[in-house]
Parts: sequence; structure tokens; C-alpha cells
Amino acid sequence: MNINIAILPGDGIGPEIVSQALSVIKAVCEKYGHTLNCEYALTGAAAIDACGNPYPDATHELCMKSDAVLFGAIGSPRYDNDPDAKVRPEQGLLAMRQKLGLYANIRPVSTFSELLHRSPLRRDLVENADFICIRELTGGIYFGRPQGRSEDGNTAYDTCTYTVAEIERIVRLAYQYSMKRKKRLTVVDKANILATSRLWRQVSQKIEKEYPEVETEYMFVDNAAMQIIQNPKRFDVIVTENMFGDILTDEASVITGSLGMLPSASIGIHTSVFEPIHGSYPQAAGKDIANPLATILSAALMFEYAFNLNREAEDIRRAVYESLKAEFVTEDIAANGNARKTSEVGAWITESIKTSVNK
Repeated sequence: MNINIAILPGDGIGPEIVSQALSVIKAVCEKYGHTLNCEYALTGAAAIDACGNPYPDATHELCMKSDAVLFGAIGSPRYDNDPDAKVRPEQGLLAMRQKLGLYANIRPVSTFSELLHRSPLRRDLVENADFICIRELTGGIYFGRPQGRSEDGNTAYDTCTYTVAEIERIVRLAYQYSMKRKKRLTVVDKANILATSRLWRQVSQKIEKEYPEVETEYMFVDNAAMQIIQNPKRFDVIVTENMFGDILTDEASVITGSLGMLPSASIGIHTSVFEPIHGSYPQAAGKDIANPLATILSAALMFEYAFNLNREAEDIRRAVYESLKAEFVTEDIAANGNARKTSEVGAWITESIKTSVNK
């Protein structure tokens, strides 16, 4: 199979973690006889520095002609600390989502037995937790208009907007995932307060009738935030709007014990983007200490979702699990100070894939 990937390292630790994931991808393609074609492009602060645009036209054109996009991270303290900045790196991420039609962010949340001690939650709460968060990605308050500030600067406003079509698309996708899993779906909203949430619930209740096999529950976002911590094993598939999904999925990351362990896939109309859920972590940039496992696991999602190559995806996951068992990991999850470098972990997993026998 020909595998055509756009590589967008982005900012901060992005280039380091993407480099390790790409090494793993190359090893998998060589092992299973796939032809890999990859091309790099700029985004985020790196793109602003180069051409003044966080998502340049050339980057978009490359993404459009690629089968999948491997993305690192966006963000720079140079812009975070400048309230007057006219262009910000994060605008590139929003532009990419909108232009590529990346309407659904899929975030698997599952525990690793070797890392249960790293979670701030009790072992009995998180052990065997395994659910998927499906976040609507191109609507809601992040994209709503009007948005801005009053002339005197004393008032700011954002608008949350959703259409029936946007809600139907993401809710149907959530039901499709539910049908492949335990047939339990939780729709998270704030229907007691927000008009957009009431529309979400109305549309979801209509679609629910099309999937009688699925057990559907509706939960307010504040309760969902509490339940994710108190009883994460109650969930199987969660679907929610953009901002709620952003907050809940970051909260859920504590279940695994490290932000550096959670991958994600953004499913799009034109192509799909695969990335770790964490940010650019500028304090660690260039130090070779960042955890590459979330990015490597995002590569596994890429083989699975973009190319329907489940065997290749499982080989990557196996190698990651083996690195955890061997305690060959970076400082964020290392025990007793026995930390490995980003590049060392990537090389270990790459070699594991190269030397393991195909099954």
C-alpha cells in the first residue's frame, strides 16, 4: 500500500516527538511492505516566524493531497505572554480544523497496568478504565461569531453556535463507535442552561431512536466532570460539544498517569489528523526529555483509522506496552530516577518493531 503522510512537527517539543513517531512509522512500513511517502510543512509559531501565517496555504495544500497528517504541537510563550499579538500560533490549529473539515476528535482513554501507580486516582478506580471521548471540533464557542471586545476594552464576548447538521454528524459517528464497543453512549451537555445544549439534546434524542441496541444516557457536563474522576469505568463512549470536550478530555488524561500517554485522531471530510493531546511543552524543547509515546500511539491510530491496517497498529501498541514493561521510558513516568531520553525511547520501540516476528 502507498502511504502518503503530511508531517507537521509544529512548535516546542513537536519536532522531537514527531521524529520518533516517524521512525516507528518507517519501521512498520518497511516490515509490512508498504511504500511510505512523507513531506514536511510548517504550522504554528514556526510558520508565523517564516511567513506570518500559522497555517500557510502551502501547508494546507500538502494536507489536502495527503492521506493522513501527523501533527506535533502548537504554541509558544512568546505569543502567550503578548496580549497585543495580532496573530497567534493556536489560530493555525483552528484554521487547520476548519479548512480540513476536522469535525470529530477521537480520544481513547485507557489505563496501562505498569502506570497505575502514576495516576493521582486510586488504583481500584482507574484499573481497566477504557472509554472513548468524541469531541465535536469545528463548531461551538471556539468558532462562533460575533467574537470580540467593546471599544473601551471593558467587555469581551464570545458566541456559541451549533446547527442541527453539525450535531447530527457527530452524534451519528458516536453511535457508530458505540455499536463497535459495549453499546453504551453518554451525551454530555448543559441543557438546563444553554440553548445550544438543548438543541444538542433534542437532536440526540431523535437519533437515539435509530439505535435501539445502544443504551443512551444524557449527563450535564458538571456531573460528567465529577463522574470521570469518581467512576471512570462507568463510561464507554462519550460525545459532547467542542469546549466541553476540550476540558473533559484533558481532565480524563489524569486517569492514565501522564499527558504524554494519550493519542488522538481528528476525523475530517478531506483528510484526518493524528496528534498527541498534550501541548508544545516549550520548557522541555530541545532537551530530549519529552515523552514520545502519545505521538507514537497516534501513529498507531493513523494506521488503524486512515489506512485500515489493524495489524500494523497493534504492532506499534505492542512495542509501546513492551517499553512500559521494560521501564524504558522518559522522566515523566520513570521510576527511581531511571529515565531515558526521548530519542532512546523512540529507538527502543523502533527496534522492537523491526525485530519482532509478524503474526
